[in-house]
Amino acid sequence: MSHSDQLPLRVKGIVVRGFGRGSKDLGVPTANLDEEAVKQSSCLHTGVYYGYARVGSGDVHKAVTSVGWNPQYNNKEKSVEVHILHEFEADFYGEELKFIFLGYLRDECKFESLDDLIAQINKDIEDGSRQLDKYQKYVADPFLGLTITKS
Repeated sequence: MSHSDQLPLRVKGIVVRGFGRGSKDLGVPTANLDEEAVKQSSCLHTGVYYGYARVGSGDVHKAVTSVGWNPQYNNKEKSVEVHILHEFEADFYGEELKFIFLGYLRDECKFESLDDLIAQINKDIEDGSRQLDKYQKYVADPFLGLTITKS
């Protein structure tokens, strides 16, 4: 079975507090999704994916998402962490986040150093963003809840 066999996969969950490492240690803020979203994504291989995300009734944005155990930090619980390629003015804990998994980038792994991890995350963001240019039609996917009006 390939990493893409289950895609596209649509998942929604509530943004919960994580460990605070995304912004603080890595300079890459992530939205940690609740246990329900982790269950919804259980059919996926662990690793890094790209897709589109929407927080609450906001706009749809490109995103890169980690699904797994975060081996760099030896997590005890599986997580789904979404990095949205957009700067938000405020935190959005407690908001619903919808994400469409569209493609697979790589396996999760432990890096030699935090700097190596940060460099790979930045590469994942670039690669994911570039790949998403081929998937523009998903911005208007009904799952994301947008209403497209014709002028």
